[in-house]
Amino acid sequence: MLSMSTNNLSYNDQGGADSAVEVGQESTLTTSAGSGFGIFSADFKKNDDLKEMLENSKESLKLEAMKRIVGLIAKGKDASQLFPAVVKNVASKNIELKKLVYVYLVRYAEEQQDLALLSISTFQRALKDPNQLIRASALRVLSSIRVPIIIPIMMLAIKESAADMSPYVRKTSAHAIQKLYSLDPDQKEHLIEVIEKLLKDKSTLVAGSVVMAFEEVCPERIDLIHKNYRKLCNLLVDVEEWGQVVIISMLTRYARTQFTSPWKEDGMFDENSETAFYESDEEKTRDETVAKPYMMDPDHRLLLRNTKPLLQSRNTAVVMSVAQLYWHLAPRNEVGLVTKSLVRLLRSHREVQYIVLQNIATMSIQRKGMFEPYMKSFYVRSTDATHIKSLKLEILTNLANEANISTILREFQTYVKSQDKQFAAGTIQAIGRCATNISEVTDTCLNGLVLLLSNRDESVVAESVVVIKKLLQTQPTQHCDIISHMAKLLDSITVSMARASILWLIGEYCERVPKIAPDVLRKMAKSFTSEEDIVKLQTVNLAAKLYLTNSKQAKLLTQYILNLGKYDQNYDIRDRTRFIRQLIVPNEKSGALSKYARRILLAPKPAPVLESAYKDRDRYQLGTLSHTINSKASGYLELSDWPTVAPDQSVRNVEVIEPVQEWAPSVGKIGKSKKAKRSDDKFSGFRRGGGREGRKEGKGAREKALTAATVMAAVVAKEVSPVFSKSERGNSFRVQLCDVTHSQKGCRFRHTDVCAFYPVSDSDENGNVAEEPSSSSAEETSSESDSDSDSGTEQKKKSTSKVKAKQEVKLQKEVSLLDLDDFTPAPVTQTRSSVLSPSLLGDLEGLSLSNTSSMQVSGPAFIPEKSHELLHRMSGKGLSAQYQFTRQPCLYQTNMVSVRVSLTNTSDHQLEQIRIGDQSPTGLKIQCFNTIECLEPGASVTVSMGIDFSDSTQAANFQLCTKEDQFTVSIQPAVGDLFLPITMTEQDFCKEQGKLLGMNESSATITMAAETIARQPISRQVAAMANLGVVPSGQDSIHRFAGKTTSSGAVLLVTVELRESSTAVITINTEKSVMGSMLLRDLKKALAQG
Repeated sequence: MLSMSTNNLSYNDQGGADSAVEVGQESTLTTSAGSGFGIFSADFKKNDDLKEMLENSKESLKLEAMKRIVGLIAKGKDASQLFPAVVKNVASKNIELKKLVYVYLVRYAEEQQDLALLSISTFQRALKDPNQLIRASALRVLSSIRVPIIIPIMMLAIKESAADMSPYVRKTSAHAIQKLYSLDPDQKEHLIEVIEKLLKDKSTLVAGSVVMAFEEVCPERIDLIHKNYRKLCNLLVDVEEWGQVVIISMLTRYARTQFTSPWKEDGMFDENSETAFYESDEEKTRDETVAKPYMMDPDHRLLLRNTKPLLQSRNTAVVMSVAQLYWHLAPRNEVGLVTKSLVRLLRSHREVQYIVLQNIATMSIQRKGMFEPYMKSFYVRSTDATHIKSLKLEILTNLANEANISTILREFQTYVKSQDKQFAAGTIQAIGRCATNISEVTDTCLNGLVLLLSNRDESVVAESVVVIKKLLQTQPTQHCDIISHMAKLLDSITVSMARASILWLIGEYCERVPKIAPDVLRKMAKSFTSEEDIVKLQTVNLAAKLYLTNSKQAKLLTQYILNLGKYDQNYDIRDRTRFIRQLIVPNEKSGALSKYARRILLAPKPAPVLESAYKDRDRYQLGTLSHTINSKASGYLELSDWPTVAPDQSVRNVEVIEPVQEWAPSVGKIGKSKKAKRSDDKFSGFRRGGGREGRKEGKGAREKALTAATVMAAVVAKEVSPVFSKSERGNSFRVQLCDVTHSQKGCRFRHTDVCAFYPVSDSDENGNVAEEPSSSSAEETSSESDSDSDSGTEQKKKSTSKVKAKQEVKLQKEVSLLDLDDFTPAPVTQTRSSVLSPSLLGDLEGLSLSNTSSMQVSGPAFIPEKSHELLHRMSGKGLSAQYQFTRQPCLYQTNMVSVRVSLTNTSDHQLEQIRIGDQSPTGLKIQCFNTIECLEPGASVTVSMGIDFSDSTQAANFQLCTKEDQFTVSIQPAVGDLFLPITMTEQDFCKEQGKLLGMNESSATITMAAETIARQPISRQVAAMANLGVVPSGQDSIHRFAGKTTSSGAVLLVTVELRESSTAVITINTEKSVMGSMLLRDLKKALAQG
């Protein structure tokens, strides 16, 4: 981006006179505030000094020179002679200067290929720059150097950029695909692989660009769209306007190949598929043979539903794209939705009006009812250009019917008087079309046209003659007087087409005007040599017809005219004359053809059909260049016909992890208790939770977790027993999968993805026994959980279950490995070591169900005790809140960061209905805690939340609400809290590190403090800064740490190598280069300070 506004363009602010003196030139005049940018002003300085300024050592002079050069390019002037001086600054460390240099290089790299090739290495280094704009600009310049020798380099750069963390860089890589394909079409297969990868991108910034690349490179590969069809439909509203046009055009072609036609004449819309109550099977069978109900494909409906809001777009191209999509894909009763939006576009510039009116003209031919209510919008204005007037005239003619023809003809009467001769002639043609199409007004139109024959304007008279000639062919016997009137006008009309039309009429109906026709031929014989060619041809035809019908009066005139035509300069007239002579004058050489002369020349001719010029344009897709020029343009992709049988719609299904059937064995009991069975029923509707990345773990990992839960339950039953009182030890423990909210049972969370093994106390704090939910309510809860998990966008709030009166129900004891801190009254300070013995910890850490992968999530090496203030008691009107990152795997979804929130009521009254309200930004996903119905004065409660930060340190903003108030709060994560520690061997570490080189690696050298030289302080400092696991190392001087990002699961590797003189090299390898750079900065600060 050109940040020109941040820098003054005068020398006075950049060193002023001193800089000007150094380069030997005068200082420029400072542009005034109202004059805009100085680079576009007329008083621009001479450009001879630009080369010297670019070679100067001062960055300010170079920046000033580049701004002036870019200004020259913007004004259309040639600045290619400065290429050598500009390209020297491509490696500048000044970001603003580098941006302007890249802008220049994109413009001239193709022209100066040899010099641009010298900077290839610089561009390759820039592809690894931390600044996303520099990386994108470098790729843009690299793809602009159209030299076949660097095609491998371009391909590698495109592949690396396609995996870049920045969506802007990925968008640029999609643009580069098209450039590379035009340079070397043989790279198509490799580029298709990149396109397939980018099509899976969920960023709205990338979607439009990659679809454009798809349309350019492989539009026939519809199979690449199947899995991404629904995603593109859902992203469509949020894509930039240019991308929306491209995606809609592509989806229009896709839909015509995958769905059946909604226009079937033999089908009907089945709004209610249920059969009538009294309908018999025989009637049903008979009806099916007559008409098959049409059922629209859900994906077809999805496309129509998601594009409908775009009709309100401010971009005319988007509205036009949606209109053509509805025209080509929607049922006939829904196409009318686009009418009002298209009429709205007629208020835009005349260029927009021209395109929109062309498409309306095509649409109005087939469906007049769409635009008839808006007929006044197509009335011609005096300020309209001629081509706009002609299109409106065309539309009004298409909309004409028996009901509105009187109104339209009154408009046409005004248009005929227009000073625009071309428009007036077009109006007369429109009147003729109305007379042909509507028989009730044929006579009225014909009489009106005859009156126009006395008009002073010759072009109006000429056009009227041509139209009358066509109308008379429909009823020639009833209008002999009109033919006679037109014959009298032959002397005054000079337009060749009008004169030829009158001659044709007289010759065609010469038998009905026997007295006038010979006299007209006599007049034409006198002026034959001075007439236009088209008039001469009709004169020859008139002579031949009169020779056949009235040879006594026309014989000599005919011979005279044929002799004149025999020696005419135009060979068409000479040939026609010789042909006519042999045809009508019998002789020995004429043969048998002369017998059929009358049948040839006087054959009855069908009346002409006056049609719209836009009638055949519907063969082209609306809104395309081909439709505008009425000819197939280069690159035009035709719409295919609807398939007779719909292809398999399952190809668009995206793989979703199927629910796992739960089972709940009782530890310590052989049989299954009734409660255990009820627990199974309760969770029969279990669905796998988690976000987008969480689904990647698959069904196998899920089953391993279930098996692990069973093994851990047996161990915990033995180890946890001493923790409870004697009365509790006699009770059994149960393993179950938790998918509902337990507000009073020690399990405060809604578990959708964990195996829970937790205690249930016999009574609550008030001595009341908690009611166990019935099977019916459990099923409802489970179904609600399923819908929540499937949607992934809305989380339904559930209130806590009410406590009933005292009941003597003895509940089994259950314990949760993931919620052991609930055993004590102080959950914040309680540590896991107080519950689990060292032997149990060892058993759990060594528990492994499979050796297929050595990278597994481990427990945190360091849990920070520091809590952050979420809401101050003064701001919260007595409600204070603290939050802390637990660094544990989130209980709700695997791609969320676990956050523990402590709420305290510091006021002197109860706080009711504490909950989470609105969230921002829009795409933020937060797993809310359940509504806290009441918090007594002085009481505290600890709840757990899950937040998907999408691997970003952007703050999560939401509202913390009570019954009376709402408070806006924010949770800001540190980059180190966005990781989960993983365990791996040193060999695996080196293997993964080898995959993450180049742009995925960042390093720095630091001087460490004295207390950080030992191994333990390094591990402590790194673990305190980031939630990473320690990887065993065979060398004392090298320390390795590993983790993965919580949201996307990208691996992050950290290496700290100790060297001489208290120096150390920190190396971070990860695909998330931005997170790696931020963590590197924090580690440098932490290790250097000790």
